[in-house]
Amino acid sequence: MKNIHEVSPFEKFIEEMRELMEPDEVFIMEGGNNEAKQLADLAQKSEVDGRVVLKKLNGNVYPNSFYHQSNPNDVARTEHLTYVCTLTKSQAGPNNLWMDPHEAKKKMNTLFKGCMKGRTMFVIPFIMGTPSSTMAKNCVQVTDSIYVALSMRIMTRIGKEAIKRIGSSDNFFRGLHSIGEVDPQKRFIMHFPQENTVMSFGSGYGGNALLGKKCYSLRIASYLGRQEGWLAEHMIIIGVKSPDGKVSYFLGAFPSACGKTNLALLEPIFNGYKIFTLGDDIAWINVSRSGQMYALNPEAGFFGVAPGTSSKTNPVMMETLKNDNFFPTLFTNTAINNDDNTPWWENLTDETPENLTDWHGQAYDKTSGKPAAHPNSRFTVSIYNCPTLSPEFDNPKGVPISGIIFGGRRKDTIPLVYECRDWESGVFAASTIGSETTAASTGSQGTLRRDPMAMLPFCGYNMGEYFSHWLEIGKKLKKPPKIFMVNWFRKDEDGKFMWPGFRENFRIIKWMIDRIEERAEAVENEIGLSPTKDGINLTGLDIKPETMDELLSIDKDKWKTEVEQIEEFYSKFDNKIPQELRKILSELKARLNDSD
Repeated sequence: MKNIHEVSPFEKFIEEMRELMEPDEVFIMEGGNNEAKQLADLAQKSEVDGRVVLKKLNGNVYPNSFYHQSNPNDVARTEHLTYVCTLTKSQAGPNNLWMDPHEAKKKMNTLFKGCMKGRTMFVIPFIMGTPSSTMAKNCVQVTDSIYVALSMRIMTRIGKEAIKRIGSSDNFFRGLHSIGEVDPQKRFIMHFPQENTVMSFGSGYGGNALLGKKCYSLRIASYLGRQEGWLAEHMIIIGVKSPDGKVSYFLGAFPSACGKTNLALLEPIFNGYKIFTLGDDIAWINVSRSGQMYALNPEAGFFGVAPGTSSKTNPVMMETLKNDNFFPTLFTNTAINNDDNTPWWENLTDETPENLTDWHGQAYDKTSGKPAAHPNSRFTVSIYNCPTLSPEFDNPKGVPISGIIFGGRRKDTIPLVYECRDWESGVFAASTIGSETTAASTGSQGTLRRDPMAMLPFCGYNMGEYFSHWLEIGKKLKKPPKIFMVNWFRKDEDGKFMWPGFRENFRIIKWMIDRIEERAEAVENEIGLSPTKDGINLTGLDIKPETMDELLSIDKDKWKTEVEQIEEFYSKFDNKIPQELRKILSELKARLNDSD
């Protein structure tokens, strides 16, 4: 038996969790093919809420794939039950729900006490980021959910290498999770950024339960980035190879269901171009000593929204889902086509199959008017299945960034694309993003809310200080990436989308590359720099010139309303909004008034 002084912090943490949660068994995950199969087999024999955790799907269509049906009350992030527990409320900011850390721990420890009796505690040692990178972080999560354990195998780098990296160090993220009774009245996600810890209880949904994802990689990591001089962002990372062989790397931030994953796996529509995928959700961003911005994806998988994904809208993702390696692929809350035992969701096929089981587990009635798959149904798949995965994906340094794209879902006001004048103007524009809400979070859908940098639900500290941090990062940059704003979702008077979107968005990416390489002119207006009339290559696209004019137009009256709404949003942060951003807002207001 080890002397108490020889017990590592990792082992001490496991013992503390065992004493708190009282599991019947402890399973320390070490990685490897055999373990993946063992867990998948166990999940097919285990039940939660009377539901088998995993059901095997047709491996001839979707290799090594399984279906998971969650509790109907547990299908999205629960932002109204997600807290940031800093020492003071001001540190968390108005963008977060706050709870005193002592009160939060008392509440959570009461829930955790004995919660794993009759269950197995899975210990998940994992690494966020390429293990050899200086940006990689060591983490440990405990959970009583096999579904979560398998999902974390897909989304992170787990096992012996993580245990070895942790070694005798006490510096690792601690994630405590239990599904409890999946009771919404006992559901809380508590973040302790100053202690590098998250406590989550009562939910098995990805954003609430896969603690390496939004909880650590964004909320905790954004706080760490503020302390250590880097950024943790809700962003895609792509590389675009031009015919001359040069690769331009882009970051892109969009609220959920705004086409983020589709853009990350875009297929170019022009010959000679190729897009490489590096990530569809999270980017960790650093500035080198030479002043170059670099970014890497700390994850190792995709946790994507299924509805709307098809061979027409995202053929690369469909191929990813049908590729095979030793990682399982999980489908959650989709419908099931009983004729061939495959997952199905809205818009996967032109026609709805006749013999479906809906996401509730009931025979689907086409005449009900209800969707067969939940609007936020998901797939979880290894990024190494992706046929367009960048050869630089595991580069420990990351990739050099040339451009940053910000966007939201707006039916009017925001043009199809414009370039910000400089870094500070780009930070301002990104800090004011408004987007119509979607099914990825609980609450009403279709209402406009401000979602700065698409980080409103994920910033682990006061967002006013977060904006200041962005400005400080800019001061380190020798040649800041160009910042672009996009809106694929403008509608005409009949409520129809004016821009076709999906693959056609590459036309906008090409214009951005031409701007970065100084091959394209731009027209200056009140909000920034817009494409010239012939700036966007429309060859082969059936779109009227007047439609393009409208897509790129600046409605000054709508923008004056936008300015008023931005002023109201900024007022929520008291004196934390940087003066640089207030100055840019004032100048925008003046330009709009002067142009009357």
